[in-house]
Amino acid sequence: MTVNLEVAEGVGTLRLDRPPMNALDVATQDRLKELAEEATRRDDVRAVVIYGGERVFAAGADIKEMQNMDHTAMVLRARALQDSFTAVARIPKPVVAAITGYALGGGCELALCADYRIAADNAKLGQPEILLGLIPGAGGTQRLPRLVGPSKAKDLIFTGRQVKADEALAIGLVDRVVPAAEVYGQAHAWAAKLAQGPAIALRAAKESVDTGLETDIDTGLAVERNWFAGLFATEDRETGMRSFVEEGPGKAKFR
Repeated sequence: MTVNLEVAEGVGTLRLDRPPMNALDVATQDRLKELAEEATRRDDVRAVVIYGGERVFAAGADIKEMQNMDHTAMVLRARALQDSFTAVARIPKPVVAAITGYALGGGCELALCADYRIAADNAKLGQPEILLGLIPGAGGTQRLPRLVGPSKAKDLIFTGRQVKADEALAIGLVDRVVPAAEVYGQAHAWAAKLAQGPAIALRAAKESVDTGLETDIDTGLAVERNWFAGLFATEDRETGMRSFVEEGPGKAKFR
């Protein structure tokens, strides 16, 4: 399989496994969607790490495969391509990308689908599609400007240039830079900590933020208000408040 889902202690690792560069061909895209939907359904998956291995995250689409596709073929395929990435973005649980080596084109777009990005100090990210006479097609023109702002996104998309980890951190494309050997460990630790948190409240927080970014503030506030009130019906809310009153903050153990 070109993508695997490995689950341990509440953390599901979506592991890209298509050597040597984890090129995202059609089969890999479809498998990614399948496993993202599985991670969404499974109660034993409380948080997710996206990982490409020690050497590379994902160097982009399979250009040799794409070269043989004409306009009609891509009209039929483009929606499925976006849907595979959207399935990752819509996992209603905390998702962290553990980025090693190259995250280019579709690889960068996959990282954009995570809630948090931890990059190796030797990582390189970018959207080089313009160098092929194309634009990003898996969400790059939409998720990148929402993350780093329109002008920085246009610079990366217009030039196709690659940015090193330090610049990616400076512009907000990644959230933490660590030695390459520590990338997966730190990503897994981030996910494992959240896997012990209140699952429904985390889902509410993620949906409220994501929905708010895609709509006007009044609609976003309505989503927040409904989730906020609804959480008062959960066992986790009872546990959290009781623990706070009896033991102080940060000591609740959620089921």
